Amino acid sequence: MALLGLASRYDWVALPPQYQVFDNNWIIGTALFLYTVEFFADKVPWLDSAWDTLHTFIRPLGGALIALTALGDSSPFVETMVALLGGTVAASTHFTKAGTRVVANASPEPFSNWFISIVEDVFVVALGYLALKYPIAALTVVALLLAVITLSAVWIVRALRRRFGKPQAVAG
Repeated sequence: MALLGLASRYDWVALPPQYQVFDNNWIIGTALFLYTVEFFADKVPWLDSAWDTLHTFIRPLGGALIALTALGDSSPFVETMVALLGGTVAASTHFTKAGTRVVANASPEPFSNWFISIVEDVFVVALGYLALKYPIAALTVVALLLAVITLSAVWIVRALRRRFGKPQAVAG
């Protein structure tokens, strides 16, 4: 939100009327403050997981609200579907991030956690820039990443079922 607000403030992009709220000192300041807190919390093993646990409720709701804002006026059915889609996309990326962090925290050394956090920070800024400059390219990147997330989730569920499922009877 801070990037979107700053982009509007400095005329890097002209926002549609429904996004003018992001060009507000309080919104930009709050978003920058929360990003700063997250930047440092993400560098501390297990604190990052606690922070992600808190955001399990915030990020999907934020995704739903931003999707609704992007839609504008529409029928209640379409608004509901768009809110569910926005919340689902935000939840899927959130759970991927949070799950990756739990795995990194299980590592005995701290460097993987820092590396993952810095890669996330760079990726967010790069994707934000891409979305402002080349929105179709950003949409393509997001769609590809969502496909990877979905395929990974399917693979993990299948692996867990094989590992912890009922033993198969041996034909003989």
